[in-house]
Amino acid sequence: QVQLVEFGGGLVQTGGSLRLSCQASGKIFSIHVMGWYRQVPGSQRELVAGISVGIGNSTTYADSVKGRFTISRDTAGNRVYLQMNSLKPEDTALYYCHARSYNGDHWGQGTQVTVSS
Repeated sequence: QVQLVEFGGGLVQTGGSLRLSCQASGKIFSIHVMGWYRQVPGSQRELVAGISVGIGNSTTYADSVKGRFTISRDTAGNRVYLQMNSLKPEDTALYYCHARSYNGDHWGQGTQVTVSS
């Protein structure tokens, strides 16, 4: 199995920045995609950003965060980051780290990001 633990998050003012980190452990060799999702109460969980684990490190972003958020991962492939700049109140949500392996989908416990206006 794969275990995911998020770090970072917190309270920030509009226009500020935060960096989220996610540490993967367990069968990390089986992971081929990692990413970040977010969810607000009453809404579905949505993809924020994703990155492939392998040659090329292709990335994908939600339209709402393009140009403001950057996803990256370390060379060992077991930690993924989300740099969030120019934060807006609508970015307020519970952010989840996600990994997809050959055994299915794995989720962290979530970390709260709150952007005050």
